[in-house]
Amino acid sequence: QVQLVESGGGLVQAGGSLRLSCVASGSFLSINAMGWYRQAPGNQRELVAIVTSDGRTKYADSVKGRFTISRDNAKNTVYLQLNSLKPEDTAVYSCNAGVKTTWYSGFRDYWGQGTQVTVSS
Repeated sequence: QVQLVESGGGLVQAGGSLRLSCVASGSFLSINAMGWYRQAPGNQRELVAIVTSDGRTKYADSVKGRFTISRDNAKNTVYLQLNSLKPEDTAVYSCNAGVKTTWYSGFRDYWGQGTQVTVSS
């Protein structure tokens, strides 16, 4: 069983910062890409940022220059630093990881439960 547990969400004023963390735990062989997605009420879930196992990153245009994704492979953890937050960044942020659990299986997507980020104006 693989679990992803996020932390670090909360309420912050516009212009403020938050740091989200997501730890993968359980029995698995390796983790491929790890990423953050968000979903605001009434909107579809969207990719915020993703980082591969070798450190390549990709960001949504709306967060480029403000958010930074990083990962610590030794700790099976991915981080998202959110700076210069705007009210439109308000959403539930969920962690995603591609995890290989056995030698004969491919990578499978796992999701965390989500953490609320609320930015007040």
